[in-house]
Amino acid sequence: MTRLFGTDGVRGVAGRDLTAAFALELSVAAARVLPGEHGDHRRPKAVVGRDTRASGEFLEAAVAAGLASAGVDVVRLGVLPTPAVAYLTAELDADFGVMLSASHNPAPDNGIKFFGRGGQKLPDAVEDRIEAALKEPSEGAVGASVGRVADAVDDGADRYIRHVVGTIPHRLDGLRVVVDCAKGAAAAVAPEALRRAGAEVVAIHDDPDGLNINEGCGSTHLDALRDAVREHGADVGIAHDGDADRCLAVAADGSVVDGDQIMGILALELHEAGRLSKETLVVTVMSNLGLKLAMREAGITVVETPVGDRYVLETIREGGYSLGGEQSGHVVLTDHATTGDGLLTALHLLCAMSRRGLALNELAKVMTRLPQVLINVRGVDKTRAKSSAALAEAVSAAETELGDTGRVLIRPSGTEPMVRVMVEAAAEPHAREVAERLAGVVREDLVIG
Repeated sequence: MTRLFGTDGVRGVAGRDLTAAFALELSVAAARVLPGEHGDHRRPKAVVGRDTRASGEFLEAAVAAGLASAGVDVVRLGVLPTPAVAYLTAELDADFGVMLSASHNPAPDNGIKFFGRGGQKLPDAVEDRIEAALKEPSEGAVGASVGRVADAVDDGADRYIRHVVGTIPHRLDGLRVVVDCAKGAAAAVAPEALRRAGAEVVAIHDDPDGLNINEGCGSTHLDALRDAVREHGADVGIAHDGDADRCLAVAADGSVVDGDQIMGILALELHEAGRLSKETLVVTVMSNLGLKLAMREAGITVVETPVGDRYVLETIREGGYSLGGEQSGHVVLTDHATTGDGLLTALHLLCAMSRRGLALNELAKVMTRLPQVLINVRGVDKTRAKSSAALAEAVSAAETELGDTGRVLIRPSGTEPMVRVMVEAAAEPHAREVAERLAGVVREDLVIG
């Protein structure tokens, strides 16, 4: 049976998959599960934030109604980044937080994500309990037991800005920065935070209208940021996604600096400062082999997880580590945040540039990205990928051929009848040749029917 919760909450097309009725019912179920995690007998409190999608308005109303009907006091935070909602869940001593966002997805999509006490992402087991509670009958609160709904008394955006700016060791005076707000939640905080930190800021795509989030901009569309960096003679460009939990960058020479390179830079910064917990960096299996080789040379251990920032977070928490993330730009700095935070990442990346007095493209040389070829093989039986003897034999031969200078990853899609074949090698033609060879084996051995 398909699980309701994905790797990052419940997502779908707003108004079709995520209706007001469903959002209300899911909120009632969450209210029955989450406060009970903490054994607190006072009336529970939840904070609710959203990104700039128009659908967030009706979903916010539905979530607030559901929570209040279940006896939860609701504090509406308005438009804020996902990491700001996580931070304010802890800062305002809420029992849990709710974020309405579909991250980098287009405007018609939306999502509902829950944070537990302290702004922590929920374990699978707790999400499963919420899903189970959806199917159980429930009685609403009555009289004085009903929850109250109010807007935040203090400016949540200002609190969050003061927090992230307060984490950097020195100001960013002298840096000219272009920030792409993705027509999303970053527009509410990123330009102001960078200015308070001392940078000269040019903001682009900071004009959300509810329908244009991520449209041709942000961390998934970097061309406009690259052009703006050149046009304004900036030192660096920073790109966020719709809910600002990602950060990618463009150097002054136009080169893209991805999440792997950012993690490499920050890992060395923390390592040199003696603040890289257990001298370990946590990444997913999709991180480039070049990052792992660079970290090994620097004496830093790399721990791998499945794809998804939730798995990175779980591993970080369980191992007591301080840094991890994904190639896509989700970076977790646990000294300052409980989840991936694009603005926090940007500030610390800029601090590294400022401290070292180096251009970003020079800093990015901390690692050499190996050519990476990804082929999606569709229309195959992905469930047989792990049991195919022919595929296992082909992968083993490819790994022997590549040795220590390459890598093979065969990964069934989580949502489609498709297998992803990823190969890294010292040279792109070699990587492509091996990837195509393996993709051919997948087609021949796993074809449906």
